[in-house]
Amino acid sequence: MRTDDRWVPAMRNQRDFVAALHKGLGIIECFSASHPRLTLSDASRRAGMTRAAARRYLLTLASLGYADFDGKFFSLTPRILRLGYAYLSTASIPRLAQPVLETLADEAREAASLAVLDGSDVLFIAHSAKRRLLSAMASVGTRLPAWCTAMGRVLLAGMVDDALDRWLKGLRPRKLTPKTLTSQRELLERVLQARADGYAVNDEELEMGLRSIAVPVRNSRGDVVFALGISLQAARMTPAMMKQRLLPALQSGSAALSAML
Repeated sequence: MRTDDRWVPAMRNQRDFVAALHKGLGIIECFSASHPRLTLSDASRRAGMTRAAARRYLLTLASLGYADFDGKFFSLTPRILRLGYAYLSTASIPRLAQPVLETLADEAREAASLAVLDGSDVLFIAHSAKRRLLSAMASVGTRLPAWCTAMGRVLLAGMVDDALDRWLKGLRPRKLTPKTLTSQRELLERVLQARADGYAVNDEELEMGLRSIAVPVRNSRGDVVFALGISLQAARMTPAMMKQRLLPALQSGSAALSAML
């Protein structure tokens, strides 16, 4: 099993050890960037359990919304990030990221944020602001729709194609401003463009008068785990100016955060 078992032998004979939880977590850990989709046979082999046991755990995850099943392959859903956020809310990453955000906000004189993808939203886990924005002013815990935000699009760009396709098919976007894109084709084009460019710009799709630019933050394996972004009033910079003036600082901040992961 892929779960770290270093501490397990000492507990296995104790009544406080819950073997079912151990196995369920092992099933979750079978999925990875190189194995985003698993058949029942794949999962049972990687987890070191019978097909019948693996089936029960996978179908339980699916019934709770943590996994998808297309009739052949199982895959994790963005809901699994809620488990990660339980860690992030008490762990060091937001605290370690705060100085990076403060530096970005100081240099840009704008609002800088760090976010993760949670379902159809981006969830802010760290934030620093030097100016008051519009009604979309963010703080830690703020949720914004991923489909019409720069941070959402760089996080979506980090998905494997199959997972991204399922995410888009399950989406029911709505227009928030006259500029909000809602067609799956256009949204996919923007996400793929963000993947190719290594950044995304939002031009008043979330709120009129508000623009943002974001870059992905990768862990040591190269997986996109966070989005780092800057938001500002549209009157202050055009999208081209944002790319010229803010993108280099965001890329430096992303590199600094990646070094912590």
